[in-house]
Amino acid sequence: MTTSTRGAAKTPAVLVLEDGRIFRGRAYGAVGETFGEAVFSTGMTGYQETLTDPSYHRQVVVMTAPHVGNTGVNDEDPESARIWVSGYVVRDPARVSSNWRAQRSLDEELERQGVVGISGIDTRALTRHLRERGAMRVGIFSGEAWSGVRDEALLAKVQEQPQMKGANLSAEVATKETYVVPAIGTKKFTVAAVDLGIKGMTPRRMAERGIEVHVLPATATVEDIYAVNPDGVFFSNGPGDPATADGPVAVMRAVLERKTPLFGICFGNQILGRALGFGTYKLKYGHRGINQPVQDRTTGKVEVTAHNHGFAVDAPLDRISDTPFGRAEVSHVCLNDDVVEGLQLLDQPAFSVQYHPEAAAGPHDAAYLFDRFVSLMEAERA
Repeated sequence: MTTSTRGAAKTPAVLVLEDGRIFRGRAYGAVGETFGEAVFSTGMTGYQETLTDPSYHRQVVVMTAPHVGNTGVNDEDPESARIWVSGYVVRDPARVSSNWRAQRSLDEELERQGVVGISGIDTRALTRHLRERGAMRVGIFSGEAWSGVRDEALLAKVQEQPQMKGANLSAEVATKETYVVPAIGTKKFTVAAVDLGIKGMTPRRMAERGIEVHVLPATATVEDIYAVNPDGVFFSNGPGDPATADGPVAVMRAVLERKTPLFGICFGNQILGRALGFGTYKLKYGHRGINQPVQDRTTGKVEVTAHNHGFAVDAPLDRISDTPFGRAEVSHVCLNDDVVEGLQLLDQPAFSVQYHPEAAAGPHDAAYLFDRFVSLMEAERA
């Protein structure tokens, strides 16, 4: 529940973690209450893309960069039609937006979209707490309705909220109707993209390579996919626990049976992992930001990459695995903690990565993955 107020910057606010840790600050954006999973993002730039990434649905994002909002907000950079984060936590919000592209301030945009936030707290202490204790449920409370409420009552409300583990959220953020992103220039291929929480830049990156992208709802069937006569199939990023995604897993297995070139990103990587018979698990605090080091084990190259995931695939790093669809191997690995960051089949054209190669806010080290997808479709056509 939110209410708007222009005096938000002077309104007291409190952040309550499910383990009882409390931080007090000032309201930022809308005033009211909000709940979600507390996670931290290490990106120093790209906050507009972060806010509008559907993968952040039901999450309260803590920015580790101390100063946020200095470039304001514009209407060109969002990754979707709305802000998806449940709440926003910053230490030192910019008082003035100073970018020639800015159309309004960040706090004005948060207020306009009813996103409750908090500022003026020690985000370094909060981040260290989440890194040591793990991502957890959180509530942010501000405004007169909460000014006299005891901390114990606020904590009880936080502990009533649902966990992220077991959450099935992709259908809540995905498109309800199929739409088409036309190829830029000469059309070379058609791709059916299953929207599990797709970011706007992803079909654009494919369109730049001559691909006409048909974006389908998360509930798309195999018949829906092949009705567009695709040269390739794509499964997008998205929120929630991959252990709940039985429908998309079954659809992907049907695609693999037909040996159609396949590419998955983030949630799509976890779907491929499950389709191949691997398990998934929840990371302690996840990977979020635009400065995560990943090694492409097929080339040895190290990339700095954009991440947003709290779950990962449990696949062996030290050997090739036999699956119902042939041999598979871990193609990419995070250099910080050895988490699986990519999979590929060796006997048919299918691969995925856990991170975000479209990287609208940068970096662009992983853009070659879209070219790799094109190469698979070219080889299949040949």
